[in-house]
Amino acid sequence: MNIIRFWLTPLLATLLSFSALANQTEYSLIIESQPVNLTGKTVDRITINGTIPGPVLHFTEGDEAVIHVTNKLDEPTSVHWHGLLLPPKMDGVPGMGGFSGIAPGETFTYRFPLRQNGTYWYHAHSGTQEQDGHYAGLVIHPKDDSPVQADRDYVVLISDFHEHSGQRIMQNLKKSPHYYNYAQRTVGDFMADVREQGFANAWQNTKAWGQMRMSPTDLADVSGYTFLINGKTPEQNWTGLFTPGERIRLRFINASAMSIYDLRITGLPMTVVQADGQYVEPVTVDELRFSVAETYDVIVQPQVAEAFTIVAESIDRAGFALATLAPQAGMRGPQPTHRSRALLTMTDMGHGDHAEHQDHSAHDHHDHHSHHGHHGHDVSHTETTDSGWAQAGTPEGHTALSYADLRSLTTQADTRPASRDIVVTLDGSMERFIWTLNGKKFSDPDFRPIQLAYNERVRIIFKNNTMMAHPMHLHGMFMQLENGQDPDYLPNKHVVNVPPGQQLSVLLTADEPGEWMFHCHLLYHMAAGMMGVMVVAEPDADPTDTHADHHQHHGGHHHGHH
Repeated sequence: MNIIRFWLTPLLATLLSFSALANQTEYSLIIESQPVNLTGKTVDRITINGTIPGPVLHFTEGDEAVIHVTNKLDEPTSVHWHGLLLPPKMDGVPGMGGFSGIAPGETFTYRFPLRQNGTYWYHAHSGTQEQDGHYAGLVIHPKDDSPVQADRDYVVLISDFHEHSGQRIMQNLKKSPHYYNYAQRTVGDFMADVREQGFANAWQNTKAWGQMRMSPTDLADVSGYTFLINGKTPEQNWTGLFTPGERIRLRFINASAMSIYDLRITGLPMTVVQADGQYVEPVTVDELRFSVAETYDVIVQPQVAEAFTIVAESIDRAGFALATLAPQAGMRGPQPTHRSRALLTMTDMGHGDHAEHQDHSAHDHHDHHSHHGHHGHDVSHTETTDSGWAQAGTPEGHTALSYADLRSLTTQADTRPASRDIVVTLDGSMERFIWTLNGKKFSDPDFRPIQLAYNERVRIIFKNNTMMAHPMHLHGMFMQLENGQDPDYLPNKHVVNVPPGQQLSVLLTADEPGEWMFHCHLLYHMAAGMMGVMVVAEPDADPTDTHADHHQHHGGHHHGHH
């Protein structure tokens, strides 16, 4: 009997430890600087396990993720799990939630349960490392049957690669905000305006831009990018294979530092099934505007054995990220030509009639709901407005996805009305390359976090007073975008792209206690100050205890990494 017990005990121990490990998915990541050559010029960049982008991590919902990150750089690093619901300490922002970054030579283990499924990504939250190659895709598969059936499944990660390091780009922008604007208006352009509008109007317009020290060509702060798909240049041509008739799921991730794209696949309609990793009612479109840090999952179904070109065209029309869907390797589809570059208008600066109408709605809280459908449609790229930003050059007869089209596949758990509105103004001085939230830079000594009670329901109104779009990202929680849909079916987003001179509102249930960053996901805007903190109180917290000093200290500490 004793002998049997002797053998059973280690066996039992082994079985028990196996069942404890069965739902763990473990990865090891090495962050280091290596020479890379993507453009014909060798430069030192940051790789994850030797590649740019890093490896796509696959998990199953309900698993525990265990990720060992070793820092072989000569400076601290971090990994932020973009769009994931997790404990604040695991969110990966140095100086927040008790996380202090990963020092050179150290290994940090991230460990958290996976409470969702969908397409997400991960990237550095330290300095400008994300620009230099520290980013990759992440897929969480559903534990039960997926609402989306597909024969093939590809991650299609789009990024912008520069021969200048992120640090150098930031220095150049600080020196001269127009450093990378190669498309400045010329005397020839002015003469063309005179012919079209008459001298008085053309002069008035030119003078207005001059007074603001802005340029109507300021669609992007940085140019000179090579656009990559899954780390490959257009010449290298990443290719996803298919057999005609198959349903192909493409998991699009915009992992760019600064680049917003108009995305299409020549000759193939796309059915959008997820936005920001969250299921939406399927909506079929020909193209979509794809902002920094968003993800969209689409289904395509090519019926013929031909090559189709995936085209992501930067909104300043500086270049393409290109890839191919084909029945066999080595094929190429039709190559695109550039659409004309949009010119921003006074509406994009918030100076048009249209903008004034929006202005009133921001302050008139009683009438706020009546405007929502209107706002939803304002961010559409199918409507004709006098906004230059909205002109994507969509061909006649083609449909472009609008935020107003997004409708959650399942009903929202919380449909309470907001108990209060929080206005967040997005401002910037292009001349000095400073970007702010509510007039404050993150590093300002009087910076204050937004305090939220546990489970409080609030409306956040992002009011963009600048002529650039700002993709606003909230860590740790999903926002419900007020886009004109029924409150039960508002879409969940972790990034909302706020167009120039306009505003967007989201509803938020503050059900994740802790400190959470929210910021513009244009890397250099964030680094220049467009960043804030939302602090969600613990469920039993005293609402009068704000810890303001404590959070300020953290804010300053974090900014050091930028």
